[in-house]
Amino acid sequence: MECLGCNLANKYLPVHVVFEDEYVCCFLDHEPFNEGHILILPKKHIYDVEELDENTAGSIMKASILLSKAIKKLFKPDGITICQNGGIFNELTHYHMHVVPRYKNQSFADFYSDDGIRIEDKTKLKETTGKLIEAINEFNQIRGECL
Repeated sequence: MECLGCNLANKYLPVHVVFEDEYVCCFLDHEPFNEGHILILPKKHIYDVEELDENTAGSIMKASILLSKAIKKLFKPDGITICQNGGIFNELTHYHMHVVPRYKNQSFADFYSDDGIRIEDKTKLKETTGKLIEAINEFNQIRGECL
């Protein structure tokens, strides 16, 4: 596959997966803004939001809710930013949604800065993955679902 997003979503390249289902793969951003910064990607190639089918769109929204709950439980952010960049701003050329924990006094503009100000230590990605999987599994057990 030539699409970077397809390769990531289908785990042909190494990723720190925290959740997946039939339609999406959710994994830690390799250059996280904060600990717990997650990307949600469809497993099939989709370039922009208007190309989403009903099942994939529903799966993306369900995942964003589940991931937000896990992030809030683990990292106690002051808020969560959920965003998607389309068109020429879609650097993966594959639809993806960011779920980013944010804290007071963090400018949203820093998230988009070319300076790449990143707060999370990349060496913690494996540890963060484990924490999130555990929290997600707890929420799924409450809902009666297993991963």
